Amino acid sequence: MSETTHGPGARGARGPGVHGIHHVTAIAGDAQANLDFYTGVLGLRLVKRSVNQDAPTTYHLFYADAAGTPGTDITFFPWPEMGPGRPGAGLAGEVSFAVPAGSLAWWSDRLDRHAVARDAVETRFGEATLPFADPHGLRLALVETPEDRPFAVWPGSPVPPAHQLRGMHAVRLVVRDAAPSARLLTDVLGFAAVGEDGGWARYAAAGGGSGTLVDVRAAPEARLGAWGTGVVHHVAWRVPDDAAELAVRAAVIGAGLRPTEPIDRFWFRSVYFREPGGVLFELATDGPGFARDEAADHLGERLILPPWLEPRRTEIEAALPRLREG
Repeated sequence: MSETTHGPGARGARGPGVHGIHHVTAIAGDAQANLDFYTGVLGLRLVKRSVNQDAPTTYHLFYADAAGTPGTDITFFPWPEMGPGRPGAGLAGEVSFAVPAGSLAWWSDRLDRHAVARDAVETRFGEATLPFADPHGLRLALVETPEDRPFAVWPGSPVPPAHQLRGMHAVRLVVRDAAPSARLLTDVLGFAAVGEDGGWARYAAAGGGSGTLVDVRAAPEARLGAWGTGVVHHVAWRVPDDAAELAVRAAVIGAGLRPTEPIDRFWFRSVYFREPGGVLFELATDGPGFARDEAADHLGERLILPPWLEPRRTEIEAALPRLREG
């Protein structure tokens, strides 16, 4: 039984609030296979070719729409040596992307032609949804939505503009006890409960709509998940600027959690904390953006390092596998 109650302006009343999904970061296996799938099959643009700033001998690859619009990018740490992750409680179990209404037949055919493992189209919260997995086992889905949302067409994509991914639609979290996670979402981060469907509770930020959604399922007997290839590392939520980030961080501290200090990621500023169910969350500012250090027409074409890692470029480049495109 599905019940959905989206409403303009619906959101939790007590927290300063976030404005939707900023990005999702997951762990991949082979970097080349990751690049080939997300650009060659899903048709996203590689908008930033950089490194994990905390472990700079591995890539950090960012895929998004043509402009790297916040809310459209999925990013990866390729760590093939880690082995497969273990899905379970305390992790985000699936990431979905919005596609235009009527696109799923086209996408089903494309995934079949590229031998991508997929499930049948199903309905979730009244939305036609196509679940599938990437080459390293990360669970993904495409969701038809009629909403017109900020999106920049990528002319270089192998996917026609009419079917290109419009950005993140929702993330799904599995936790042993959903109540503390729900309180954080509604009382601290400004989400509102908007529906239930098949054991999943849906929450929406900033008035709701595609790109603001998180689904939470309580699984009391589930084993704890573990990081590895094919699982989500963290979910980042949008805040407009540094002041808003600090306000949300203060609210998180007030809820008894322990967020990091703001960290300069050069293209945005980040605060990290674990929500009560164990999922790693990030608060990420909308700016300065990916065009801060590259011309917009040439995003992702070369290895970009933040200024504090530039002195180590020779060492870092020597440790990274070469990537080919096209």
